[in-house]
Amino acid sequence: MPQDTSHININSGGVDQNTFDAIVIGSGISGGWAAKELCEHGLKTLVLERGRNVEHLKDYPTATKAPWEFKHRGSMTKEFLDENPLISKAAGFGDDTAHFFIKDKDHPYVQEKPFDWIRGYQVGGKSLTWGRACQRWSNYEFINPARYGYGIEWPIGYNDVASWYSHVEQFIGVCGNKDGIDAMPDGDFLPPFELNCIEGDIRQKIKSNYPDRHVVHARWAHLTQPNEIHLKQGRGKCQARNMCMRGCPFGGYFSSVSCTLPWAKSTGNLTVRPFSVVHSVIYDEQKGKATGVRIIDANTKKVTEYFAKIIFVNASALNSNLVLLNSTSKRFPNGLGNDSGVLGKYVCFHNYRGYVHGDVDGYEDKYYFGRNPTEPILANYRNLYKHEMDYVGGFTTFMGAYRSRGNENAVPEGIGAAYKEAMSEPGGWHAYMYLQGETIPKESNHVRLSTDKKDQWGIPLLVTSVGYDDNDEKLLKDFLAQSTEMLEKAGVKNIESHDSKQAPGLDIHEMGGCRMGKDPKTSMLNEWNQLHHCKNVFVTDGACMTSTGNQSPSILYMALTARAANHAVEELRKGSI
Repeated sequence: MPQDTSHININSGGVDQNTFDAIVIGSGISGGWAAKELCEHGLKTLVLERGRNVEHLKDYPTATKAPWEFKHRGSMTKEFLDENPLISKAAGFGDDTAHFFIKDKDHPYVQEKPFDWIRGYQVGGKSLTWGRACQRWSNYEFINPARYGYGIEWPIGYNDVASWYSHVEQFIGVCGNKDGIDAMPDGDFLPPFELNCIEGDIRQKIKSNYPDRHVVHARWAHLTQPNEIHLKQGRGKCQARNMCMRGCPFGGYFSSVSCTLPWAKSTGNLTVRPFSVVHSVIYDEQKGKATGVRIIDANTKKVTEYFAKIIFVNASALNSNLVLLNSTSKRFPNGLGNDSGVLGKYVCFHNYRGYVHGDVDGYEDKYYFGRNPTEPILANYRNLYKHEMDYVGGFTTFMGAYRSRGNENAVPEGIGAAYKEAMSEPGGWHAYMYLQGETIPKESNHVRLSTDKKDQWGIPLLVTSVGYDDNDEKLLKDFLAQSTEMLEKAGVKNIESHDSKQAPGLDIHEMGGCRMGKDPKTSMLNEWNQLHHCKNVFVTDGACMTSTGNQSPSILYMALTARAANHAVEELRKGSI
């Protein structure tokens, strides 16, 4: 049933002053790109962010701190860990980055099945703490789900987004190498970080033993050699500190705080409103389209409505589902645009459960310069040209090698002069591989609104019901076996393989729920990321994904957002929306 909002005291301060050309919900990786493109085209754009404001440089409190300047050397207290068992699992979480993550008790949700929902609520969102891997999808990732029967057909293919990948890469700065392989298309790259001696050796040995398997230089959003466009953004060269998640004072990696939002602001067309918890998108029954967004101030709880001709929903995948599910009306009693009934369904993620590592003898006269913030990638080699395994989908393998600090086990107590002496020289070399596996979009993997539990702003809590299946187990088993075999052939010793058994969500690559598709009966969005049944609303974050592919998805979100925003501007000028 449509929600009764008659009790809400709307204090909009006048329709005119609350009216913009465009509204963007969310300020993270995709929301920042929507703002940039729309503002560049002259649209007065309002960006709504539920968290606090964060400004580049000014709000990076730990960016230049040394380890001894942290009270607990970067660790969190037992009290904090006990109070925050979920968020403290997140990759990169610690005393130096905690300010960019939520606290568990402030933002509850209902786990019908175990699901670790990792969130960062501030201007910039998770673009401040993302992994920064930027591989392009291959065309096989677009076509294989429908071809092999584990997903619906994408309404677009690689050729539809190739130029938009370039558009994004050139602006944000992505380092990498042109490798000419089908599984991971080349892009517009800055020079890559060099492989260290072990990584180069493993690469050659894999190539000699497996001609169809390709280890490539990292494709990462780091400015190894800034171009003029990056200097105009006020950003500088990556210093290889590998402290990215604290916020980079050099602007060496891409975040919306250092890149897209300041660029949008420079047009004079951007307004950012932090502390704005989005309640719903407003649908006008007479006009047959969305007219605005209802927000609740995070601090005062005051309700305000903002109005616009077009709306971009970029709140991050699960929050975008929540907003749309909560956007009910007589026309759409089950959520905005949800005639198909698939809103909130076919939620998926990446399988990160596999990890293999071992020791490497020799090379004691070799080391490496700096703290390389990137990793080499072994491109997908499974189910690419044909369905050849007892599972569907493929996987990317992240890998690397490093040298430990001294003989870490010489002094178990980890204290005293003998320990310092043991740590004064480099120790041995180690190599590793870990999994990023494709998963199957399934109707049973879904999110929905709680019928009896609400958050502190009176909005229904999200219920997550997402789990693994037999396909995930088979893919994981193959990854562990193949990675162990490859490292053995590369001369790595004392190899151990692990299944972390971590819950879905900890990969922080949640996708789907508002998927693109050709058929409005089985999808929510068309080829331009527009809601089939509400054409002036666009969804371009992870919620739009029809399938997961095996590459890291963030740069695809950016490319899709830039593409959709330019289409929206064209349609607006033609009067079509």
